[in-house]
Amino acid sequence: MSSSTNTSTHHTSTIGAIGTPSRRNTELALLVFAVVIPVFAYANVGLAINSKVPPGLLSYGVGLGLLAGVGHLVVRKFAPYADPLLLPLATLLNGLGLVVIWRLDQSKLLQAIGQAGSAAPKQLLYTALGIALFVAVLVFLKDHRVLQRYTYISMVAALVLLILPLIPGLGANIYGAKIWIHVGSFSIQPGEFAKIVLAVFFAGYLMVKRDALALASRRFMGLYLPRGRDLGPILVVWAISILILVFETDLGTSLLFFGMFVIMLYVATERTSWIVFGLLMSAAGAVGVASIEPHVKSRVQAWLNPMHEYLLSRQGVGGHSEQLQQALWAFGSGGTLGTGLGQGHSDLIRFAANSDFILATFGEELGLAGIMALLLIYGLIVERGVRTALAARDPFGKLLAVGLSGAFALQVFVVAGGVMGLIPLTGMTMPFLAYGGSSVIANWALIGILLRISDTARRPAPTPAPNPDAEMTQVVRP
Repeated sequence: MSSSTNTSTHHTSTIGAIGTPSRRNTELALLVFAVVIPVFAYANVGLAINSKVPPGLLSYGVGLGLLAGVGHLVVRKFAPYADPLLLPLATLLNGLGLVVIWRLDQSKLLQAIGQAGSAAPKQLLYTALGIALFVAVLVFLKDHRVLQRYTYISMVAALVLLILPLIPGLGANIYGAKIWIHVGSFSIQPGEFAKIVLAVFFAGYLMVKRDALALASRRFMGLYLPRGRDLGPILVVWAISILILVFETDLGTSLLFFGMFVIMLYVATERTSWIVFGLLMSAAGAVGVASIEPHVKSRVQAWLNPMHEYLLSRQGVGGHSEQLQQALWAFGSGGTLGTGLGQGHSDLIRFAANSDFILATFGEELGLAGIMALLLIYGLIVERGVRTALAARDPFGKLLAVGLSGAFALQVFVVAGGVMGLIPLTGMTMPFLAYGGSSVIANWALIGILLRISDTARRPAPTPAPNPDAEMTQVVRP
């Protein structure tokens, strides 16, 4: 009987040690596909444009493979139980974005206006910096719960990041939006980093205040109405988002900022009333600002009647934007399967072709099937982030993972919706695909934080120490 007891104890401890596989080999296999697919796409573009394999194919493949390999090795070492899909999905999107940016670099039209020619090498450098920040997050952030200590410091840091573009001499007004700052020869978009810092603040604040915010004073038409004094936080955030919209004329950051807060507020309190209040307040704020702010008003007009704006621009008698109509033509000419990589004409969109309108290039050259595949990849990243939130064992980790996933999903919706004509244009960049250093670096940091949370959530509980009393117990047979 003693031997059977010992055997049972040993068996249980073995299961506890191997109960959760690390899935790193799965990640490695998926990373191979995530590198090979963009390499084939790169060769395809070169054959379509120049009828020969591009000379930089080997260096591109090796560079992307090295960056992905470094990321994998760091995850294997410092986050062995992290989600196996996030890194390959982000690598695939980043690689495809590099291919299409290089494809637009070959456009004679974009080269003539100084909007192409060297964007792809710069984007590869930004990708390397993003991977470096991704590595730094995993190496130095041993436990995501450490971020909870900096809740209010995060609030101050986020406000500073949002105010920087308004400082004279530092901020820059580019295409009507004051969301950039110039540092030497580089332009940085602080709002991309502010969304991560804000998610940290919201997660820490709501974890402490969620019980008070969940209390309801009365029920009206099936909704639990929050108490008057609990409306304060959402009113403050709403007011700040409106101020961003007014002073920076940046519809995208305002929607992202307020939408992320409402999502996290709903998850923290489980009150549908907060969603309703959030939608009503965001609609009221957007309508109010669009009626008085010229830049936002022009984007709404371009959204309501893109063909009219295009004709006005072509006739030289006004018009606010011709890019939206050109993007709709690009999507239409792509059809179901697309014209083929390198065989479209989306460079006619001109200066925005490799930024937020890069999705139109994918739509024309890969067709509806390619766009659905891209959106599916984005959806998988969001789904893995939400799954990480569900698996997290601490409320701060749950809220932070939901906030980061929600911010990522909102940015994809805002950009894709604007380019496809569902909502007014916002000027934000498509995560990982579009040209822009701030976006790709910030989103790699976002993926790193999600991997750290998922590693903590999936890590098996330590095997309990054997009880010495049980070893000393002997059964005396009569």
